[in-house]
Amino acid sequence: MKDSPRQQFRWAPHVSGPANAKPKDFEPAGQVEALHEYDAWRVLRETGEPLLVGDLLEGEDGGLRICKYVGFEPAQWVIPDPKPESKLPPPMAEPASPSAVSS
Repeated sequence: MKDSPRQQFRWAPHVSGPANAKPKDFEPAGQVEALHEYDAWRVLRETGEPLLVGDLLEGEDGGLRICKYVGFEPAQWVIPDPKPESKLPPPMAEPASPSAVSS
């Protein structure tokens, strides 16, 4: 998780159900082979690159688990709805003016 959203996540109240994760708030950091999320936490801690609160793990099945103070909980990607297309016509182009040539 990027630093700015991590700070917001750290102080957000606990919610029940899966945590919502926005793809724009995360950067891929590599892969780790582990039996489960707690094994991944242990392996990464031993390498000196520990998981921090707010970091996500994605399983081979695509399932997400987010690291919280109390352990790992389910998470899901939240993709914002696309902005509606404008109903206004595109602006008219200015007519080209003849260029002056001096001799």
